[in-house]
Amino acid sequence: MTIERIPYGTTQSGDRVDAFVISNGEVAFQALTYGAVLSSVSSPDREGNPAELTLGFDDLTGWESAHPYFGGTIGRFANRIAEGRFSLDGKEYSLYTNNGAHHLHGGKEGFERKIWDGFPFQNEQEAGVKFSRTSPDGEEGYPGNLDVVVSYALSVNNELSISFEAATDAPTLVNLTNHAYWNLDGSGGGTSIVNHELLIHADSYVEVDKYAIPTGRILQVRQSPFDFRRRKTIAADIQSAGGYDHCYKLAESDPDEPALAAEVYSPDSGRVMKVYTTQPGLQFYTAEFLDGSIMLRGGISAKKRCALCLEAAGFPDSPNRPDFPSAVLRPGVRYTHKTIHHFSLA
Repeated sequence: MTIERIPYGTTQSGDRVDAFVISNGEVAFQALTYGAVLSSVSSPDREGNPAELTLGFDDLTGWESAHPYFGGTIGRFANRIAEGRFSLDGKEYSLYTNNGAHHLHGGKEGFERKIWDGFPFQNEQEAGVKFSRTSPDGEEGYPGNLDVVVSYALSVNNELSISFEAATDAPTLVNLTNHAYWNLDGSGGGTSIVNHELLIHADSYVEVDKYAIPTGRILQVRQSPFDFRRRKTIAADIQSAGGYDHCYKLAESDPDEPALAAEVYSPDSGRVMKVYTTQPGLQFYTAEFLDGSIMLRGGISAKKRCALCLEAAGFPDSPNRPDFPSAVLRPGVRYTHKTIHHFSLA
């Protein structure tokens, strides 16, 4: 296991940014103090050739530009809150609306745009980096001072784990995730992912309206384009589904032991990625809103369906849906969740 901290650049506002590069000799990843961003993950294909598996940029200028959350730590609330409003303990709160009339992924400047403190760690089984910051009371409209810790760790067994912790001094909302965009062909976004094969361990999903706001109904996946209980290509039903940007309801699991949520396989490269999580939901997204206007590392154009996201998190708009898993965090209670990506070959 190797771990290295290197200078990465300086933001437009003058903040220093460092990169942490961690490798076990087979899988490697890079994470930045800017946004606690998972900026790179690489692994070999069945021929032993390593390649980039995520969408991202060559330098800090790209990460500071406008982009759809590539690799970012998302908070305080991942996904959408209808009309940017919620009520907590009888008080109404208004959040910044950055997705039409709705609040998305933390607002105008979410956690993926903040500077974090980074601390490397290592033991016999894993090496990684722990990022921390305090989100002040009122940031983007959320109540309470929120202390947040995000840890990335790579094991000797090719498991990349992402752990989230948070504590507050006043009742607030917390729903954290990582927003990596994956392409297991190792192209860094140069090819489509519709021929990837996917399995999602979920019997139902959250129905949404045309603005991706939940209707309140949880629908069964059977006999629908949303059924991935058996592995199939993403291409098989993507046209019938109108593209994928949906939250799957996962089976209840041990809050301390991540359960298998999804499996992705690329027939071309042989790479397999299994996703385990303690979260109740998994947002499956096929990069429907990429239009070729963003240039990725190596001069690759980010086109529609060139990557997929599997965001382990709570349900969208849960503050306004009392029957959804709660995103409320209170003083004296610690928020903890963990997601693991395991890489192998088939």
